[in-house]
Amino acid sequence: MPDPGLSPLQSSLPAAGAHFGAHVLAEALAAGVEGAPDVAPVLPSLPSAPALPTGPSLPTGPSLPTGPSLPTGLSLPTGPSVVVRAAPGDVPVDVPVHGSVDVPAPDGAAAAVRRPSPALERILRGPSGLGTAGLHLARREEPAPPAAPGAPVVGHPIPGLYHHPVPEPDAARVEEVSRRIKAWAQDEVALYPDDWEDQFDGFFVGRYMVACHPDAPTVDHLMLATRLMVAENAVDDCYCEDHGGSPIGLGGRLLMAHTALDPLHTTKEYQPDWAQSLHSDAPRRAYRSAMEYFLQVAGPSQADRFRHDMARLHMGYLAEAAWAQTEYVPEVWEYLAMRQFNNFRPCPTITDTVGGYELPADLHAQPAMQRVIALASNATTIVNDLYSYTKELASPGRHLNLPVVIAEREGCSVQEAYLKAVDVHNDLMHDFEAAAAELAVTCPVPSVPRFLRGVAAWVDGNHYWHQTNTYRYSLPDFW
Repeated sequence: MPDPGLSPLQSSLPAAGAHFGAHVLAEALAAGVEGAPDVAPVLPSLPSAPALPTGPSLPTGPSLPTGPSLPTGLSLPTGPSVVVRAAPGDVPVDVPVHGSVDVPAPDGAAAAVRRPSPALERILRGPSGLGTAGLHLARREEPAPPAAPGAPVVGHPIPGLYHHPVPEPDAARVEEVSRRIKAWAQDEVALYPDDWEDQFDGFFVGRYMVACHPDAPTVDHLMLATRLMVAENAVDDCYCEDHGGSPIGLGGRLLMAHTALDPLHTTKEYQPDWAQSLHSDAPRRAYRSAMEYFLQVAGPSQADRFRHDMARLHMGYLAEAAWAQTEYVPEVWEYLAMRQFNNFRPCPTITDTVGGYELPADLHAQPAMQRVIALASNATTIVNDLYSYTKELASPGRHLNLPVVIAEREGCSVQEAYLKAVDVHNDLMHDFEAAAAELAVTCPVPSVPRFLRGVAAWVDGNHYWHQTNTYRYSLPDFW
């Protein structure tokens, strides 16, 4: 099918902006976060997107098509309509701007939501006036009609789990991303044998990534996240889990795979051997190719951020593997520490690259931003523990997850342990939202609240995918 191009941003980013304003900020304000002084933020100049990858010259895949310069900014402006200016020569289009969005409260929630302060609303709304149109998120020329009210959603959320519902992902984008990622997996990296095809299709990665990145300006940007997600899962499945994985020798395999992301710099005599090794198995082929595409769009600091987060992930894999080898069941806090590394962090932290802008490295490195990212990543990973609980119980061997560890270490029933794990997730979510709201107030640089909305959108999209992927997941009978 033809490239559907830019897709509507789902009713003024309800998955990000609306829920972030109504839930994240209001809850934080209820806890006592004060608004920022009523002064306009200084707009920093953002670095350009193209990266200068280093390392040996390797065969690359097809280049991403170029297009209009990518916008940088915050949220959609208010008002009846705005003029969206595309590349030179294109005709400006009047795009309706949605008003307030009603976001349903999570199941069982009855607490009132306080309205954010005017100063905080101004920060989230973004700049207005002459010369600020380019600071707002990209929009497609023809917005899609809103989803039919009451449309059924596949699967059931975990009772009592704090989450925010999201709209159904854009169907045209889901279809196109799904088509492209399967072609990449089969034709460019030979990712899986024929008898694994049903599992690849059942991952529904197109729906996953479209739900997690509602502000991606093009399908090409969505594909950056999609290839990396598939490659990361290939490494996990083939090196660590049920498709040939083993804790024995895992460190060596992970290190060699990591050089596909962080290239080896060595002498001319040994460079060809290393380059050839990147084609030796499916995980390395996938890492190499996905990273090459990523480097065509990501800036140098964004690429280095991703490499660092992947090193964190690989270190978490090794901790879990060591416990498997020694048959050690960690204390609950030890398990949570491991899960801060073996978690989804590399996925939400590329939200700016996928969104077509860049959070400057010094802002990303701020302790408050690092806390927000860690809390969000930890919460999303506990979501995986909870939804994959029955799947892991049915798999060979013993799989550590939070309910299993709580039951073992705290001497409670599996049902009590599971319900306590839900509480742990909810506490992490509330802490994430409060920390994000406070950071949005104390650091009103345009790229900061935009990045925070992207992380929040990823958190919500991740839950949506787990809830709706009934091919992979089913809930225990604890209610």
